[in-house]
Amino acid sequence: MEAVGAFASGRVLDAGRTREALQALLRPGDRVALEGDNQKQADFLAEALAGCDPDVVHDLHLLISSISLPEHLDVFERGVARRLDFAYAGPQSVRVAQLLADGKIEVGAIHTYVELYARMFIDLAPDVVLLCAEQADREGNLFTGPGTEDTPTIAEAAAFRDGVVLVQVNELVDRVPRVDIPGDWVDLIVESPRPYALEPLFTRDPRQIGQVDILMAMLALRGVYERHGVTALNHGIGFDTAAIELILPTYGEELGLRGKICKHWALNPHPTLIPAIESGWVESVHCFGGEPGTERYVAARPDVFFTGRDGSLRSNRVLCQLAGQYAVDMFIGSSLQIDACANSSTVTEGRLTGFGGAPNMGHDPHGRRHSSPAWLSLPAGEPPAPRGRKLVVQITQTFRSGGIPAFVESLDAIQVGVDIGMPIPPVMIYGADVSHVVTEEGVAYLYKASGLAERREALAAIAGATPVGRDLDERRVEALRRDGLVALPEDLKVDVRKAKRSLLAARSIEDLVDWSGGLYDPPARFRTW
Repeated sequence: MEAVGAFASGRVLDAGRTREALQALLRPGDRVALEGDNQKQADFLAEALAGCDPDVVHDLHLLISSISLPEHLDVFERGVARRLDFAYAGPQSVRVAQLLADGKIEVGAIHTYVELYARMFIDLAPDVVLLCAEQADREGNLFTGPGTEDTPTIAEAAAFRDGVVLVQVNELVDRVPRVDIPGDWVDLIVESPRPYALEPLFTRDPRQIGQVDILMAMLALRGVYERHGVTALNHGIGFDTAAIELILPTYGEELGLRGKICKHWALNPHPTLIPAIESGWVESVHCFGGEPGTERYVAARPDVFFTGRDGSLRSNRVLCQLAGQYAVDMFIGSSLQIDACANSSTVTEGRLTGFGGAPNMGHDPHGRRHSSPAWLSLPAGEPPAPRGRKLVVQITQTFRSGGIPAFVESLDAIQVGVDIGMPIPPVMIYGADVSHVVTEEGVAYLYKASGLAERREALAAIAGATPVGRDLDERRVEALRRDGLVALPEDLKVDVRKAKRSLLAARSIEDLVDWSGGLYDPPARFRTW
């Protein structure tokens, strides 16, 4: 702090001298936590960090949950940083793989979100954290608004271990509308010349939802949600789960399921959930982060969302991840590859994507002790101590765009792990935790299998003409159907002829705006008017 004093007035850093300030503040080998969240980015500070002189600042150890911007990797290209611990790298996954192959990056581990933040309080305590917020006053009190996400957790990890907390803010004000992080946790603030980057990561345009997505949504509702009475859940990002949200007010209503399923959610404010909220399906939504354009709608629904007295959302990634791990009965999401044993990963050849929060929510937590009908519907454990089991559902079309099979005999992640010298392969969700798999072919009830061989057969039965499914004998499929390990559309009384876009409660972004009463204000890229 003494070294950086020449560049600040009190806690307020001179924005024009941010790079010089970082060069004075940082020491070679420091652990630096950078936001890098799932959606919001401290992009002004990331640019300043990438611009540091590598002769002065080098060999940094970067802790970052989501590698989203080119500057996040420029620091490695230029030699400012050397070691990396992260959770997700979707937009930059190809470049991460290339820099790793070129020897520019040393990876400590690919974490889940909660795992990375937990280690910041144990063996990866950061020396400096670079964060972002909506507003600050001159005492350093921060207002993070609807996109609070990970900021308080990262700040706390440094503030109480003698680390330095530096925050870029969109605006300096006399008084913040809500104190999300107190000023005595914050050492330095800098007013950015532009608002921090915020990605509408969870917005899905209903125009892009096809008939196969709708069919899978119908199969999921009948074969999983209705059958197990799922009331508390998390949805992954995707058009398949967006389709489920959009057929709740139509197909779900037709099945008489309102009030019986899908009441409590751990979920960002998905715009495609608006029709279900407005038609009375949803009782509560706790959010990992915000979603651009939903601010006014969320403020108008404090009965559903967690909002402050100022009317804005209070999101919290760590607590919502824990809710998704322990408090919900079901996780449903997709993956790039699923092997014959139901192991899945988003790490593929030439692409080091990472996992985000899927492994946290996509497993059966043996620490759970409260029961619910859905949890008890999957019996587990052994007498005299039986227990229930969380529903962990994978939903995917058998083939992805370009005719690439989603089901493979061996995950690319296995060989990637060998190639980069990882002690364990980067598997996202372990097959042993997967209870159900849904494709356009049907539903596999893997939790009912008597052993690995039967699990493989049940999965193959709904894997279509992929390498995993094409050789399974039809007579064996019939036996699996009789035993209840596999259900095809006709077994679930799903009329495939109804799988049309007319079943969607909203078929465009404009329809979502209408459902919201004009309160949803979609980002420009999603506007067609």
